[in-house]
Amino acid sequence: MQNPVVILGAQELGVLALDAFQSNDVIVYCFLDDQVALQQKEINEITVMGNTEDENILKLLGKKCDVFVAAEDMAARKSLTNMLKNDYKVVPVNAIHKFSYVSEHAWLGHGNFIQAGAIVNANAKIGDNCLIGGRALVDANAVLEDNITLGAGAIINPGVTVAEGAFIGTGAVVVSGVKIGKNARVGAGAVVVADVPAKQTVFGNPAKAV
Repeated sequence: MQNPVVILGAQELGVLALDAFQSNDVIVYCFLDDQVALQQKEINEITVMGNTEDENILKLLGKKCDVFVAAEDMAARKSLTNMLKNDYKVVPVNAIHKFSYVSEHAWLGHGNFIQAGAIVNANAKIGDNCLIGGRALVDANAVLEDNITLGAGAIINPGVTVAEGAFIGTGAVVVSGVKIGKNARVGAGAVVVADVPAKQTVFGNPAKAV
């Protein structure tokens, strides 16, 4: 049986992660959140027991509890993940909703969140700390590197590569073979038919730089 999970972050992303774990009958031990107003309160019957540096809780990690990082901001997610690796020698588990589909031939790293209705097809590769929204599709042989955000209903077609830190908006489509550069941003509903350089933002159909 899987260990109980501590969720770092009790806001929207944390609540969604709670739902994903509970859909698989995984016990969530508690939330930790740095927002003082949330501490010692219950969210969907799970208590926010302290902040994300609470050593009394964190010392349980890797022994009696697993951990998932649900910080809203990607930079905060990266910082918390590094803290867990360096100080506690643990890596976050994946939160995969029961009503998603992940092929047994897909490859997943650590700390990913795959929401209800999302599909990760055969030979797709997902790195670490990626957020894959509801009903999004990562098709065969697509590669998502680390710290990617993929909005609800977005489609990553076969053979696409999305570099570290990129953001793909709700309902966007990235056509086969396209490369999305590091920290690039693709707007909601965009249709991307050509490579997007690092740090560039694109919108529209076909997607163009803004």
